[in-house]
Amino acid sequence: MSEAQQPQASFQIEKIYVKDLSLEIPNAPQVFVQQVQPQVEVQINTAAAQFAEAYFEVTVSATVTARVEERTLFLAEAVQAGIFSVRNVPSGELDPLLGVACPTILFPYLRETISDLIARGGFPPVLLSPISFEALYVQRLQQRQQQQQQGGEGPRIEVAR
Repeated sequence: MSEAQQPQASFQIEKIYVKDLSLEIPNAPQVFVQQVQPQVEVQINTAAAQFAEAYFEVTVSATVTARVEERTLFLAEAVQAGIFSVRNVPSGELDPLLGVACPTILFPYLRETISDLIARGGFPPVLLSPISFEALYVQRLQQRQQQQQQGGEGPRIEVAR
């Protein structure tokens, strides 16, 4: 097949939605009367899976935990998801598309969801810092290569099909 005959690659956002949302305030109401500066820890994860012909669900999840010493002020979790239509994209370009481009599209929505959730819980909003999903993707690829060289199984970024 010549280049002119190959079907054109396409990528489209079909839907963006909140897949899961949770806020726990285990020590309420006492936490609201104490003036403390909490330690805030943020964890970000991504996942992608094909669920129909040419359709992928990509998720970016955040877990934000605020603690003062051993006591948890709040635990906020959100999973922002998107359905993406991907057609005729070469297989070598599919993983970076789903592991970098899609999470980059979803992140501003996740950031707003987390900020709003924490503010509705009665705390000052937490704004997630920008993330380089490309750097995260490369780091995961390197970890996977190291573990394959050592003969172990490690975290995967592969797309479930």
